[in-house]
Amino acid sequence: MARPTLIVYCGLPGVGKSVASAYTAEQLGAERYRSDRVRKRLFPDPDYTSEETDATYTELLGLAREDLSAGTDVVLDATFQSKPYRDRAGEIADAVGADCTFVHVDCDLSVVKDRIESRTDSVSDARFEQYLQLRETFDPLDCDHLTIDNSGSLEDTYTQIDRALLAPVATQ
Repeated sequence: MARPTLIVYCGLPGVGKSVASAYTAEQLGAERYRSDRVRKRLFPDPDYTSEETDATYTELLGLAREDLSAGTDVVLDATFQSKPYRDRAGEIADAVGADCTFVHVDCDLSVVKDRIESRTDSVSDARFEQYLQLRETFDPLDCDHLTIDNSGSLEDTYTQIDRALLAPVATQ
């Protein structure tokens, strides 16, 4: 039996993690969990405190652990701004015998600004000011990871995901 796979999408608000993670989950037939949805379920009117963030990541990672333990592939979509949260995701994958891949989604500043300012029905509450603040405090990714540049078209992004992530997974 093949090992389950955990794919952790991380990056700043507005870079396109949700589009990339949705595509990946669909292609793999994986379960997908978004921190924005988990947070809103736990805190319908969130204040974005550190306590809420801890509870959100605890729930998000708990859902991943359950599915991975059952042999289901999982795609997580969150900023994973802090190294401790990324470390916990890797530890969970190790504990349940899953493969783990981190994918950092990046995007040109002007594209992020346009995307955030044109959102109309997004579950995310992030504004461009939060993007700028988080950019200053985002812990560097010091683990092996893939980088997807989501500055261009959706087709360009999907092609990057296909080449860097999905083709290697299909051959395992």
